[in-house]
Amino acid sequence: MTDRKEQLAANLAQVEQRIATACAAAGRKREEVTLIVVTKTYPASDVRILHELGVRHVAENRDQDAAPKATECADLSLTWHFVGQLQTNKVRSVASYADVVQSVDRTKLVTALSAAADRDGRELGCLIQVALDAESGERGERGGVAPDGIAELADAVASAPGLRLDGLMTVAPLAGPFAGRQRAAFDRLMEFSSRLRGNHPAANMVSAGMSADLEDAVAAGATHVRVGTAVLGVRPGLG
Repeated sequence: MTDRKEQLAANLAQVEQRIATACAAAGRKREEVTLIVVTKTYPASDVRILHELGVRHVAENRDQDAAPKATECADLSLTWHFVGQLQTNKVRSVASYADVVQSVDRTKLVTALSAAADRDGRELGCLIQVALDAESGERGERGGVAPDGIAELADAVASAPGLRLDGLMTVAPLAGPFAGRQRAAFDRLMEFSSRLRGNHPAANMVSAGMSADLEDAVAAGATHVRVGTAVLGVRPGLG
C-alpha cells in the first residue's frame, strides 16, 4: 500500500473502533450508524482511496471544491452529501451531483433546490439544518433554522417536486445555552426528530457529531456522523 493509503486505513480503523465502542456503550448495533467522511480541501485521489477502503458516503461544504471532485469520481459508487451553507446561485450545480443536501434552512433554498432537481429529473434528499443557537425567526451563526421553524420548512420540502425529506442535521453550537454541551444539544435534536417523524415517518435520518464529538452523537441516537479530521488529518489552510 502507498503511504497515504496506509495512513487513511489506520485512521479509518480508529474511527470505526470509536463508533463501534460508542454503539456498544449505547446498546446500539454498529450498522445503525453511517459514517460520512468529510473530504473538503482534500483531493479526489483521497476520495478514491477511501472508496477502495470501503467508504461509501462522502461530504463536501463548498461547491467550487465539490463539483470537480464529484465529476472526477463519477465512476465510483458513492453517496455525495453537501453539508455547507448553500447560496441559491450554487444550487443548480450542487443539485447536479449531490445525493443529499444536509443544510436546508430556508424556504427560498427549498424552492431553488426543487426547481433544479426537477429540471434534472433527479430526487434530492434533504435534511433540515437545525440551529440550536438561533432565536425564533433567525438563522444560526453556522447556518440552520431556529427550532420553531422546523415544521414549516419540513412541510415545504415534503411537498416540493424533486425533493425528499430525509430528516434533520445540526452542528454543535459555539454559543447559546448548548455551547460546550454537545450531548445535550444532540439529545435536543433527537427530540425534534421524534416530533418530525410524527408527521413525516420516513424522515428518520439524524446527522450529528463530528471528529471531536461523535461519541455524544451516537449516544444520543444519531444515524449519521460526519467525520473529517480524524480520518483525513488536520486540514491544510484555505487561501
